[in-house]
Amino acid sequence: MRKYFQGTIAHGSPIIPISAQMSFNIDVVVDFICRIPIPLRDFTSAPYMIVIRSFDVNKPGEDCSQLVGGVAGGTILKGLLRVGDEIAIRPGFVSKSAKTGQISWSEIRSRVTSLKADDNHLMYAVPGGLIGVGMLVDPFITRSDSLVGQIIGYPNHMPDVFMEIDVKYLLMKRLVGFKIDEKVQKLKEDEILLINVGSTSLGGKVVTVRSDLAKIQ
Repeated sequence: MRKYFQGTIAHGSPIIPISAQMSFNIDVVVDFICRIPIPLRDFTSAPYMIVIRSFDVNKPGEDCSQLVGGVAGGTILKGLLRVGDEIAIRPGFVSKSAKTGQISWSEIRSRVTSLKADDNHLMYAVPGGLIGVGMLVDPFITRSDSLVGQIIGYPNHMPDVFMEIDVKYLLMKRLVGFKIDEKVQKLKEDEILLINVGSTSLGGKVVTVRSDLAKIQ
């Protein structure tokens, strides 16, 4: 297994054999996790939060006077988020032109109305852990995890949005999880790949391939 991971990002990482069904070595895994140093937290930068869930907390038939805005759940990677803060959600609304096929996006602006961790209501939230953020947005926007993968932060402090990316990739020598030992084929132009970006997965089209570099749209 160590030989298999040579040359990858996992090279030199500890390998702990376990059996979850038989509960073998689970205590060793827990002990190893407890020894991982706590990362340094950045409290001074503008907030940067990745959305991993979003939902509508209003119940069917709710009186209109009791309706609240949509809720997004996720982890703050840096900065502080406070109740009352004006926020931006990016990329926000994403659409594709039926005529040209061009993709466009429109940032969503809102305001934080509540912060919650488990059953605890907060006045501000810090990096680490899962946070529920209540916002002044139409609950339709957040329904059924529709905001998963989006970024929440301060307006004018948001990351850029890219339609194409250049990547340097490394293919595994063989397919994992198959009974037949089959080699991995090289990337081809117009091939569709499943790309993981932050907390979401989406399809990406290979535009060009050169050696170990590829442009994905």
